[in-house]
Amino acid sequence: MINRLAKILLPLVLAAFAFIVTYDNIVDYGSNLLFVQHVLSMDTTFPGNALMDRAITRPALWRAGYGLIIAGEGITCLLLLGGTYALWRARRKDAASFHAAKGLVTAGCVVGFLVWFFGFMVVGGEWFAMWQSKTWNGQDAAFRFYMAILGVLIFVNQPDAELT
Repeated sequence: MINRLAKILLPLVLAAFAFIVTYDNIVDYGSNLLFVQHVLSMDTTFPGNALMDRAITRPALWRAGYGLIIAGEGITCLLLLGGTYALWRARRKDAASFHAAKGLVTAGCVVGFLVWFFGFMVVGGEWFAMWQSKTWNGQDAAFRFYMAILGVLIFVNQPDAELT
């Protein structure tokens, strides 16, 4: 039972993280909008770099991009909460039923991975050359987030034994 409880607790902790990030981005909207603005406008990348044609300088598109980030974080939270609840309800059932209850946790981890890996590493880091910025580079933080998500995803999806 301890493994099942761990598989319930870890997605709950990830949901709490995604909730706090979502909440903070809504309540302190301007702080991270500024981050998105600088990444998308590429104004702190290496001077004269050949990728500047990718820069987005329209405030409406900054807000739209930031809105997508916040939505992805919120969806991550909701899916992980739903998955945690489904696992909790299945905790005393047979292994096949417990395994079947993992779907929302998997979905939540995938959405979270898309936000922090695809959004921050692929789009922000590489497409908008965020790695070139000493000030507006969120790659290290994003790495910690998506690696934690991957760790939980792998652990939760390990086979389950029947309860004795």
